Amino acid sequence: MAKLKLGLYWAASCGGCEIAVLEIGDRILTLLEHADVVFWPCVADFKYKDVQAYDDGYMDVCLFNGAIRNSEGEEVAQLLRKKSKVLVAFGSCATKGCIPALANLYGRQELLDRAYLECESVDNPQKIFPQTETAVAEGKLHLPEFYTTVRTLADVVPVDYFLPGCPPVADRIWDVVLAIVGGNLPSAGSVVGVGDKAVCDECKREKRQVKITKFHRPHEIIPEPDWCLLEQGILCMGPATRSGCGALCLNADMPCRGCYGPTANEEDQGAAMMGAIGSIIDAKDDDAAKAIIDGLPDPAGYFYRFGMSKSTLLRRKLRNNGKREVKIEVLK
Repeated sequence: MAKLKLGLYWAASCGGCEIAVLEIGDRILTLLEHADVVFWPCVADFKYKDVQAYDDGYMDVCLFNGAIRNSEGEEVAQLLRKKSKVLVAFGSCATKGCIPALANLYGRQELLDRAYLECESVDNPQKIFPQTETAVAEGKLHLPEFYTTVRTLADVVPVDYFLPGCPPVADRIWDVVLAIVGGNLPSAGSVVGVGDKAVCDECKREKRQVKITKFHRPHEIIPEPDWCLLEQGILCMGPATRSGCGALCLNADMPCRGCYGPTANEEDQGAAMMGAIGSIIDAKDDDAAKAIIDGLPDPAGYFYRFGMSKSTLLRRKLRNNGKREVKIEVLK
């Protein structure tokens, strides 16, 4: 059997997915017995022109991590789609937008102003912003266009499989690798490397069916061991998050942050979590409920930390000359 040709790419993300691949440990030697890496710019000096020279469909599988933040990310996604038989959206940024997509809560100019004018470490009295084209003595320099909205990989090219997680855990990555090598992948469009239930179903902590009157941040209390953190007032995304990680954070006494995305039966993770909270808070009227909910810092950041690009919100409505725009921006 010929060895598979494997590609990996890193768009708008932190790089954790690249490290996660290495966390399969010495099993990577087994992977290399079955696959040749033909594109992985994070660890070897591959150039875009190397990929452009490949025949269409040259790569058997490409693992693409990161969201689509600018024109470079979109152009490379289109290139890798063309050169790959199977394209996998790898990790939460590629599947749901993840942390980069929280930028959708702000406008494009707000982000640029913060980065190039307002940031405490910036010294830019001439208010210079990056340009997509700049003339220099050697000719013209080109920079990627910064998009207004962070999108997922599937928003710009067809995707064959989705492997969520921030990052995906090593054992689930290995499960998918074995499925690829063995030719045992499910039907195209499937979410792979996950469970069918919620993280709560993997969590071994006791559920006492009690309600809460206050939320606490993890550093504010010492939770009782082995008891559901949500029932102790610590916001845990387990009820609204797909299983597959083995409840790793909960086993380390940390609440689930929701990185595996919504469960198979939910589309909007934040909406599902709001429903879960509504069922657990002990409030007899709207004012009491509001007082409890107000104890949650940054609800949008909690509920849509990993899924903003695929939520029903998509992005914040922007203001135009002081007037709220009716149409929600979804494109660049």
